[in-house]
Amino acid sequence: MPKRSIGLSEANARLHKNHSFELLVATWLMQAGWQVFTPLLDAAHAVDLIASDGPNSYRLQIKSIESQDDHHQVQNAWKGKHIDFVIYFAQRSNWGYVCPAFTSNQKRLDDSGHNRFDQNAKSFLAAFHTCEKAKSAS
Repeated sequence: MPKRSIGLSEANARLHKNHSFELLVATWLMQAGWQVFTPLLDAAHAVDLIASDGPNSYRLQIKSIESQDDHHQVQNAWKGKHIDFVIYFAQRSNWGYVCPAFTSNQKRLDDSGHNRFDQNAKSFLAAFHTCEKAKSAS
């Protein structure tokens, strides 16, 4: 049985976990029929994934948080960038939020415009599709 023989530093373990959330979102979206694109470099634009249904494309930023509190204030780290949605995962729990990108400096996770999901495909897609419909209607 293969076994990893080299340990990860705390910083590398955190990086692995953050990227695993990006891959999880990509998998869920692809299973639902979305095309998913990953930028080769996202440093200048802060885009982790692009989801497209053909005529529409959405730029996504994936974040993980250490807090287990739904009332947690999240910081706007993408001001001046063209992001459509930010998807937050609670690192040590089984939930997350799909949030339309906001222009204020910070916002509570459980803001009325944000959609909570359990960490499974069905719950995530319901939250994403609700946000997507609300955003395209505005």
